[in-house]
Amino acid sequence: MSFESPDFRSDISWSTPSAITVFGHDLVDDLVGKVNLGDMGFLELTGRLPTPGESTVFNALTVSLVEHGLTPSAIVTRMTRYGAPESLQSAVAAGLLGLGSTFVGSVEGAARYVQEATLDGDLTKEAAGIVEKFVSAKAIVPGIGHPIHKPLDPRAERLFGLLDEAGLRGPQVTLIREVARQAGDALGKVLPVNVTGAIGAIASRLGIDWRVARGIGVMARAVGLVGHVLEEIRTPTAPAIWREVDEAATRHHG
Repeated sequence: MSFESPDFRSDISWSTPSAITVFGHDLVDDLVGKVNLGDMGFLELTGRLPTPGESTVFNALTVSLVEHGLTPSAIVTRMTRYGAPESLQSAVAAGLLGLGSTFVGSVEGAARYVQEATLDGDLTKEAAGIVEKFVSAKAIVPGIGHPIHKPLDPRAERLFGLLDEAGLRGPQVTLIREVARQAGDALGKVLPVNVTGAIGAIASRLGIDWRVARGIGVMARAVGLVGHVLEEIRTPTAPAIWREVDEAATRHHG
């Protein structure tokens, strides 16, 4: 009895006794010491190295999401580290698991409606259809609005500015700005394009598939969460958070 070899295939990386190849580039000779971490992330997501302008913009996208203070993901990381101090990776992974539609994951939602839109037509009409879809479902429009940053999110504006400086502005940005304007009009609120919306639009301009656009935030936030682990080691907050929550939750029992 003979068995056929399963048809497994990957074109990302392969090795020989003397070399490691990543998307056709020699890791040692072409990448190590020559390519920064952001450019390596771009290579993983697109299969090619970025142009200088794309490099500046993509690195800026990641930097904008590294740190947000004691957000739920950072708190979860710190609490997990308290329970399992021997496992840094578990603490970081715990924080990353919370990157969903409320935090960071809205990059994916914004990138999806931008990429599914017809960008060479009437963008005002396209934006109206996008807004109607979310408003009629009484759902938040991904990438639009912020509880603090009004009337503009300074992070989004900085990213858009860098895109312009690199000569990469495209209809993706025009569309998401129009979505924000129409969503604000429909709901009677000030709803700027927020940082995740900007990243979704810019990632789309850079050719990054919406299905992995959230990964930009995952890469970035992993760096920040390692920093939170280190601060937790040096100046713990988890025991105090635990005590405070426990006391507050049981106070009604007297």
